[in-house]
Formats: sequence, structure tokens, C-alpha cells
Amino acid sequence: MSDTAAILLYSSDRTVREAVKAALGKRVAADVPPLEITEAATEPIVFQALDSGKFDLAILDGEANPSGGFGIAHRIKDELADPPPVLLLVVRVADAWLATWSGAEAVTMSPINPLEFPGLVAKLLR
Repeated sequence: MSDTAAILLYSSDRTVREAVKAALGKRVAADVPPLEITEAATEPIVFQALDSGKFDLAILDGEANPSGGFGIAHRIKDELADPPPVLLLVVRVADAWLATWSGAEAVTMSPINPLEFPGLVAKLLR
């Protein structure tokens, strides 16, 4: 196991990125390494980051604009040879079908439940 768990966090909304980081803290479980979070506010930055390094998880905001997390997740799964697991943040329960289409491994509602979110992230990182 590496020294850190590398997470790519994408949202065009700074407050969403801050909420995710606050909910996760520095470590999500005793058996998961400390987190190293790389933030991205645009789609090009997401793919630059993915091209330049190995990430253990991508957390994508489905409501981001102009590029939503659903489409980015779909591109990640279609275009990358070894894509990281993807966790999508959704606002509407009805968007679950889009998450399935995108290939995301997990979906959670936004705003984030700080009691459940770290456990979901830990599960995906294991």
C-alpha cells in the first residue's frame, strides 16, 4: 500500500470542493493511507492531472459546468487504459441512471452527508 491515497476532486464550484475536503479530513479509515487531494475546476485540468499521475479515486461533481461530472466520468472510463474508480456527487435521485451510463462505481447525494461520505470513500479506496 502506498504512503497516501491520491484523490482527484473535480467541481467547478469551490464551495463543493471545500465541502468534500471538510467531510473527508486527512484520513477516512485506519486501514486507508492519509489522503492527498488534487483539485480540478475544469475538464482540461481533470485530464491533465489523470495523464500526469496515478490516482486511486476520482470524485466528480455531477452538477459542475460547463462540463458535468457524468460526461467526464464516461470519458474517463472510455478513454483511459487504467481508469481510477469514480464517485459521482448528484443532486437528484433521478440522476442515478446517468451515473450508471457514465460507468461510475458509486454515487452519493450532494450536499454530502459527512457521517456516511468518508466510509464510502474508504470502501472505494480499499
